[in-house]
Amino acid sequence: MNENPLDLLPELLILAGAVIGLLAGLFLPRGRQRVVGWICGIALVAALAATSVAAFRPDMMAFEAYSLDLLTHVARAAVIVATLLAVLLAAGWARGNSREAEIHVLIMLAALGTVILAGAGDLLVLVAAYLLASIPAYALAGFAKDAAGTEAALKYYLMGAFLGVLMLAGVTLLYGLAGTTAYQEIGSIRGGAAGLAVVLLLAGLLFKAGGVPAHFWVPDVTEGASRAVAAFVTTVPKIGALVALLRLAVEVFAGLDTGWRPLIAIIATATMTLGNLAAFYQDNVRRLLAYSTISQAGYLLVPIAVAGRSELAEPALLFYVAAYAITNLGAFAVVLAVGKDLLADYAGLARTSPGLVFALVVCLLGLVGTPPTAVFVGKVLVFTTAWDGGYAWLAVVAAINTVASVFYYLRWIRPAFQPGGAIIVARREARIAYVAAAVSLLLGAGSGVVLASASYVA
Repeated sequence: MNENPLDLLPELLILAGAVIGLLAGLFLPRGRQRVVGWICGIALVAALAATSVAAFRPDMMAFEAYSLDLLTHVARAAVIVATLLAVLLAAGWARGNSREAEIHVLIMLAALGTVILAGAGDLLVLVAAYLLASIPAYALAGFAKDAAGTEAALKYYLMGAFLGVLMLAGVTLLYGLAGTTAYQEIGSIRGGAAGLAVVLLLAGLLFKAGGVPAHFWVPDVTEGASRAVAAFVTTVPKIGALVALLRLAVEVFAGLDTGWRPLIAIIATATMTLGNLAAFYQDNVRRLLAYSTISQAGYLLVPIAVAGRSELAEPALLFYVAAYAITNLGAFAVVLAVGKDLLADYAGLARTSPGLVFALVVCLLGLVGTPPTAVFVGKVLVFTTAWDGGYAWLAVVAAINTVASVFYYLRWIRPAFQPGGAIIVARREARIAYVAAAVSLLLGAGSGVVLASASYVA
């Protein structure tokens, strides 16, 4: 057993950023609370550096409950980068707030829970990580203390608490059947009780991922919470939840004779289809992005359905979730830069800020999966994985949904090129949108070249 705390250095640095930021906020005057944002940013950069070093070490288990492998390393990096962007996006909204320090600290704690969720190798650690990723997010949703935010926080909390209890019941049931909570020690279990345990475990993780039928909170929280919080809660927790699901599929579900693959395939189909259909009728860009993130969860569930049957399942999920995180945050950065929520309010944006419109087009077409964006490569990998894993019909469903999604993203792009009044754009958020769009293009182009080269060599 490995009990070296330094193996968890990235997690410890994130925790240190949150604790030091909280302590600094207690003593700093109200006008200098922005220092806490800098503290959290520095901690995240240090955690990313530590993750880069840890990625070159052999795979291992820390404290017999936490996996240190490729899944954990990529999830760490994706969560850290996404959280850093979220902290930058929240800086403008938080500035001047009497509790500015707490905003950054809550984001850090939720990010820490998300990382642990991805690396959990024990069911009890999974539950603890679920709570740590959830409770700070509930507080963030209602942080503005307005009617919409309070309603969003209440719905978010009630659904999270209910589905969290179901997940805990699944953990209890699985422990009773297997006699252990360690993933690697859970053997082959048959019968209806094992199937029920799988369903209950899925309840909590689908809530964090925003998948059907645990998706109802997503549009309400995205619209009711502040824009910066909406960007965070629709992006970062999804990374940990989906990586945790993939790990469970490979290490736990594979030993259970329960027919879990068809169940996840059906959930993936329902999630991507419902998200796309609901997005068609949205005139509010935040609700449009909310249903978009639901549909993206459906695509991301596809590799999980074939985990263990296709060697591409792991790289497909990891690449797609990282590409999605950058692209989705870029789209939200445009919303924050413009400061308006209705599609009609974007009329004239191309004349006022052509660079921001270009970033918007890249991010929205990126969410569709248009080359040469990063999500395009992710979707190609997902389709290939489904086909390779014996679920060709699921690849066809995902492809049809991808084509259908073009229309509601175009509904947002079209008004931006129509005549309209001058729009004042926030420069900080606009720069973040530029960076996200550039990363999506570069990552997509570079990965496309690598895939093409690999296919040619093969």
